[in-house]
Amino acid sequence: MAGKKTESDKCMVIFQPSGRRGYIQKGKTLKEASVTLGVDIEGICSEKAICGKCKVKIEQGVFEKYGIESSREHLSPMGPTERKFLSLQQERGGDRLACQAKLLGDVIVFVPEESRMGKQVVRKAAREINIEMKPAVKKYYLEIPKATLEDTLGDWERLEKGLEKSQGLRNLTIDYQTLMSLQEAVREGDWKVTVSVWQGREVIKVEPGFVKKAYGLAVDVGTTTVAGYLCDLTDGRLVATASMMNPQVIYGEDVMSRISYTMTNPEGLEYMNKAIIGGLNGIVEEASASAGIKRTDILDMTIVGNTCMHHLFLNIDPRNIGRSPFPPAIHHSLDIKARDLGLKIAPGAYIHVLPIEAGFVGADNVGVLIAEEPYHQDGIALIIDIGTNGELVLGNKHKLISSSCATGPAFEGAEIRYGMRAAPGAIEKIAIDKETKEVRYKVIDKEGWNTEMEEVGAKGICGSGIIDVVPQLFLAGIIDRTGRFKKDLKTPRYRENNGEPEFVIAWAKETSIGQDIVVCQSDVRAIQLAKGAMYAGSKIMMRHFGVEKVDKVILAGAFGSYIDKASAALLGLFPDCELENIYSVGNAAGDGARIALLNIDKRKEADIWARRVNYLELTLEPGFDKIFAEAMWIPHMKDKFPHLAHLLEIVQ
Repeated sequence: MAGKKTESDKCMVIFQPSGRRGYIQKGKTLKEASVTLGVDIEGICSEKAICGKCKVKIEQGVFEKYGIESSREHLSPMGPTERKFLSLQQERGGDRLACQAKLLGDVIVFVPEESRMGKQVVRKAAREINIEMKPAVKKYYLEIPKATLEDTLGDWERLEKGLEKSQGLRNLTIDYQTLMSLQEAVREGDWKVTVSVWQGREVIKVEPGFVKKAYGLAVDVGTTTVAGYLCDLTDGRLVATASMMNPQVIYGEDVMSRISYTMTNPEGLEYMNKAIIGGLNGIVEEASASAGIKRTDILDMTIVGNTCMHHLFLNIDPRNIGRSPFPPAIHHSLDIKARDLGLKIAPGAYIHVLPIEAGFVGADNVGVLIAEEPYHQDGIALIIDIGTNGELVLGNKHKLISSSCATGPAFEGAEIRYGMRAAPGAIEKIAIDKETKEVRYKVIDKEGWNTEMEEVGAKGICGSGIIDVVPQLFLAGIIDRTGRFKKDLKTPRYRENNGEPEFVIAWAKETSIGQDIVVCQSDVRAIQLAKGAMYAGSKIMMRHFGVEKVDKVILAGAFGSYIDKASAALLGLFPDCELENIYSVGNAAGDGARIALLNIDKRKEADIWARRVNYLELTLEPGFDKIFAEAMWIPHMKDKFPHLAHLLEIVQ
């Protein structure tokens, strides 16, 4: 029939790093697509191409994760009006103005930080933790005798003798680049210098005169987010923090899709390595500027991340950790010169990369271990690091077991129709009335509930709201224990869209995207799959440990501090536990990186415990499929939850 729209009239558009995606009519501009999908892109000229604020980057290649090929040829050709805002380098790199580029085919669009209206909220704030100071880098002030015609000993030898005499440091070496600038520093300071020594054996920096402060940077490279913590190496004080979305997210939202990208694209590893190194240099610059120091004042750095992030950071091909038996390139920790990796801190500085446990349990989990120290405790603790790749630790001082489960990016909002990452406008808390089925919710950057304000401006649902929504739907009698929507609901919020049940969380008039924000059946299933994987992992680990219950549950990860523990328990994210013994520790992996930065003994401890933890490959476990299927139910098909009895009685 004439004028009828078909699927061939539409193309898939995926915006990163927000993860928002959908089919958009061909001929629409990327700016129009962003409005439809709830992605806020800067622009102050009403799309007349006179401000140049809406720059985006188009990714090239086959992306198996999404089942599409993204190409710059899938957009209308660039005209002279658009070209005047882009350098030749930007043009060659795939940059476009979103208000001018029209859709001709499938594309993945990366919206850089400067083009985003609503800045991403990276929830990796640092905790107050007591750390015994024993840094790898120490500074020593030294006055050395001037060279004369009678005493022509080399500057380095003078420095070496002075450090041995005053500090007892023997058999020192000096970094080559530090050696090159040594004479200038010595003479500028009139033979008075401050020497930075790494691990008591190598001089990595010489500065003229007396310099009291030394700085180090601890970094947690997550699959989705990157957080840096700048610390004073003389007193352990946290000086500044910096964070960003992991720029590798454009190549895939989870570990397996990034591994797949390296296998299907010849330059995939190079692209992802350059992306994370560039991102880390951005973290360095941001943290330094915030603290009012130079980036070359950063004399030490520690890095944690899962095994895939570890390999991509080190420019090591990760394909073998994606294939059975999933061996990593190296288990042990590494000390590598920053300059060899392309990191722009002090040229002589080292990067300490914490050890990894297994193919899918990495240095981030080791960071959690040395931060929480379950190996010193009597009670049995279950530590859950909630993220795109869920990592679990179970045990006490007698035994530790770890495992990894592919939760996917559902908790980050990527597989949810109106899911989004934490940013202004994201719904972060949800409550549904059992009787009226009316919804109350809270939005990031807004005070109070939606019912208490005239303009809400909701854009989507972020991780903490996603963990709220299924338990709330269940408690309100909207879905049953299997996650299916009930058909006889007497509320306008329930409806079917193309045969799929959905429930309205926010009406269009309450949003800034001009459409209802709903949770549909496929959203519920995605959340069930993610939570089922976590629960099944815990259950199998408990079976190996020989216990029926745990004494406490520790929630770690990017939004561990923001999720409601009762919602998480009712969802069935973990086995039953007393609610008062369920608590959040925030970004424990980042805490571990800070601890290792400030105390070299903890680095040794990390190497020891990374090898003592018993790793379980969950998918090889007998009966895994059955355990997983039972864990899909809310909160579980068979297991009892005595500590949730007061809540479960509501839906009986």
